[in-house]
Amino acid sequence: MVCWFVSLVVCGFAHTAQITARLTNTQTDKPTNILFVKKLLIASLILTAFATHVRAQVRVGVGIPAAPAAEAPITNELADYANPKEYTIGGLTLTGTRFLDPNSLLSLTGLRKGDKIRLPGEAQGSAIRKLMDSGLLFDVRMLASKVEGDKIWLQFRVYERPRLFQIAYTGVRKGESESLKEKVKLTRGKIITNTDIKNAQLAVRRYYIEKGYLNAKVKVTTIPDSTRNNATMRIFITKGEKVKIDNIEFAGREEVAESALRSKMKSTKQMRFGRLFSPSKFIPKKFEEDKGKLVDYYNKLGYRDAVIEKDCVINNGGKTIGLKLNLSEGKKYYYRNINFEGNFIYTSAQLRSVLNINKGDVYNPEELDKRMNGNPGQDLSSQYMDDGYLYYRAEPVERAVVGDSIDLDIRITEGKQATINRIILNGNTKTSDHVVMRQIRTLPGQKFSKTAIIRTQRELSTLGYFDPEKIGIVPVPQPDGTVDIEYTVEEKPNDQIELSGGWGGYIGFVGTLGLTFNNFSARNITNLSAWRPLPSGDGQRLQLRFQANGRQFQTYSATFTEPWLGGRKPNAMSISLSHTIYKQFQNYYSTVGDPVGSYTNTAITLGLGRQLKKPDDFFSLSNSISYQQYDLNNIDIFFNGYRNGVSNNFTFNTTLSRNSIDNPQFPRNGSSFTLSGNFTPPYSVFRSKDYQPDAANPYRWVEYHKWMFDASWFQTAVGKFVLNARAHMGFLGSYNARTPIGPFERFVLGGSGLAGQGQFALAQDIIGLRGYPDRQVLTLDNNRTASGNETRQGGVVYSKYVAELRYPVSLNPSATIFVLGFVEAGNNWATYKQYNPFDLRRSAGAGARIFMPAFGLIGIDYGWGFDAIPGIQKAGTGQFHFTIGQQLR
Repeated sequence: MVCWFVSLVVCGFAHTAQITARLTNTQTDKPTNILFVKKLLIASLILTAFATHVRAQVRVGVGIPAAPAAEAPITNELADYANPKEYTIGGLTLTGTRFLDPNSLLSLTGLRKGDKIRLPGEAQGSAIRKLMDSGLLFDVRMLASKVEGDKIWLQFRVYERPRLFQIAYTGVRKGESESLKEKVKLTRGKIITNTDIKNAQLAVRRYYIEKGYLNAKVKVTTIPDSTRNNATMRIFITKGEKVKIDNIEFAGREEVAESALRSKMKSTKQMRFGRLFSPSKFIPKKFEEDKGKLVDYYNKLGYRDAVIEKDCVINNGGKTIGLKLNLSEGKKYYYRNINFEGNFIYTSAQLRSVLNINKGDVYNPEELDKRMNGNPGQDLSSQYMDDGYLYYRAEPVERAVVGDSIDLDIRITEGKQATINRIILNGNTKTSDHVVMRQIRTLPGQKFSKTAIIRTQRELSTLGYFDPEKIGIVPVPQPDGTVDIEYTVEEKPNDQIELSGGWGGYIGFVGTLGLTFNNFSARNITNLSAWRPLPSGDGQRLQLRFQANGRQFQTYSATFTEPWLGGRKPNAMSISLSHTIYKQFQNYYSTVGDPVGSYTNTAITLGLGRQLKKPDDFFSLSNSISYQQYDLNNIDIFFNGYRNGVSNNFTFNTTLSRNSIDNPQFPRNGSSFTLSGNFTPPYSVFRSKDYQPDAANPYRWVEYHKWMFDASWFQTAVGKFVLNARAHMGFLGSYNARTPIGPFERFVLGGSGLAGQGQFALAQDIIGLRGYPDRQVLTLDNNRTASGNETRQGGVVYSKYVAELRYPVSLNPSATIFVLGFVEAGNNWATYKQYNPFDLRRSAGAGARIFMPAFGLIGIDYGWGFDAIPGIQKAGTGQFHFTIGQQLR
């Protein structure tokens, strides 16, 4: 086909040259001949360009083979553009395919047997273009295999593009190659197009630019294998040096401190000694984002006209660049008059009180939007939408700008009140509807409430059954003025297993098996069809745990919790049982033979709790009674000579708490406060003044009162960083001076706060204090061991303070990961007189946490203790700590 155009163009130019020569020789001055020559020249040029265009469409690639001799190409007689001829297509064939379907390709041409086709004409060019546009071929030829009268048999000879065999990276490490595969996103077997090659080059270069390699060079070549019609894509990479920012200049800055502007550019920092977490590499995309943050910061300060007029990147020689931003700050604006229009339900004075922006305040669009829409329960929209006005809208309009003052009109469309019609639940494939519905604060028949919807989202998140990031709430307005509310949740695994084991040499089997079913269904235990693999969906909690340390130590425990006893109100009921056995052998390194001492602890606890409505419904009150029996047989574990006897600990506990934390796995906002008291019966009050305890068993009935206070605040700090501040205090006392405080229920600090082998038995409160050894922050008592060493025991008063800065690495519900830095301080005291809130053991460090639904929260910390523990740890010593589960204290 190309030959038609070339022949015609050549003939055209030759004919033109003859005419021109003839005209020149005869010195003709006839205007018509001159005009004819001009037209012919123009036509020749157009035909030349068209021939080139068609050639570019037909041939894409290199090394196109000539048409086989057996195939008769369309001859020049058929390419007579002066006399195009119409043919009837007698047949169509397509050859040259190895992997593609010929019939499918023929269907792309738009030609069919029996169609009329004019040759030469647009039809054949269109057919070839359609085949090329498929991206599957790099060359197409159109041939006439036979011509009989006005019938023509057409054949398309095609050449397939190679398929991708592999991608090979040159100039980078293997680890980088793996990362690049995710960016290039080309799969083996894909047909390679020019677009693929270009996109691969751009993707690789973009990857390195984002890493700070602004001068990275990328070259992509393909190495074909004609025998298998595939090709290897080889990507050559020259990263060069990282380009860092040497200096950032703010030209035109007058009113705002340069340091403040630099701080707002979170991802664009200039080089500075000691910069660790914010490197000074230049990433164009992040630079654009930071420029937007600069303008937003100016707007927040009242400079509504602030703009970055121009910015430029100054190359300092390859390794460093300078940035210059030309700023136009404009003037600082203030509010003058704020008027409300369209408000009928509330007066302007009421709305001004909610908005709380006064004349003379700095004009701040961000704060204005927050006061209008961004502070649930306290903003302007909540004033209306909590009262059912779902269709409320408010638009702030600058009515006048006079000097540095702005008059603002807030135009309100109140709409009609909407009543909730239906509640629609989607996605709760495991959890029963009634479990979800009892957490929902928007009920049919109630007026629509924005605050109630936000509270419902929080309640569903804290259940722990659903992914908090994927809870969807959509109000669906109805024609009758009511509204349906559609809640969409996504179940996540939340049952947990703790499994570990091994052979401890002389100790024997050492292991732990713990099972926690957080969405259990006791009523379906007898329904075998509900076991998938266990009955679930009713929101109950069942915990089973066994721990063994050879013959020396075993403990068994079981806990069941029903959060909605009776199903009508959030009254929680719990019951727990535990049994612990500890045996002491003559030789610590051998458990052969009979034990020389033993200790058992059996406990049962029954608890009831309910949610309160006042002061608000974040409060809850719980009460429990507990009985524990300690049986000591020739074992000195309390350090004060109490070796034999049976002790009974009967207590009543009451706990008042308030919890408004938004997400149990990674809280960003909210707080938690708990005040609890444990009380045994005051046995000493009923005894005579001359009563003397049994010297052989002085603690037959344990007597004390114990108070605990825990507070925790979460607040989003900057970006994704979350600040957590905690305070913990505890006091242990006796009812009168005649009854001293015994060894039970004392406070022991140090380490991760995990209760180890003996801590269940010793009835102690184990308080974590990172940077110090486990359970080693103790007080000296007045007793000594058999070898004459001073003994230590827990305190009767303790306090602890913690500040953590957390950063989420992944909020994926299958593995929530965050890192943290901390400072904390704490101590305990043997008597109230010794209590000194400033005498604390301090530490600091860093750690990480990972929450997996099957295993719960697992953490590791490294703490550096600043203070010494005489005889145990020197000042300035570090400790690693491992944690399992949420640590309350």
